[in-house]
Amino acid sequence: MSTSDVITIARDALYCIIITSAPVLLVSLVIGLVISVFQTVTSIQEQTLTFVPKILGIFLSIMLLGHWMLNNMTTFMEDLWSNFSTYIR
Repeated sequence: MSTSDVITIARDALYCIIITSAPVLLVSLVIGLVISVFQTVTSIQEQTLTFVPKILGIFLSIMLLGHWMLNNMTTFMEDLWSNFSTYIR
């Protein structure tokens, strides 16, 4: 296994992590932004106000996108295992 193989595997792993986690992080970001604008408009400065909507939004996004996320990770692992014989040389 050469250095370029290790770099390729690491690059693919980071890409898989970013693509898989992006929808959940974007949902959290949008909900936080909406709650922050609401707090600014109404002058409510409660720090715990964003907690429940973010948790619900993240839970809902995992429920809706969980199959795709698991499929994405499974595909990556299957690619690693299918090329295992070339990695041990």
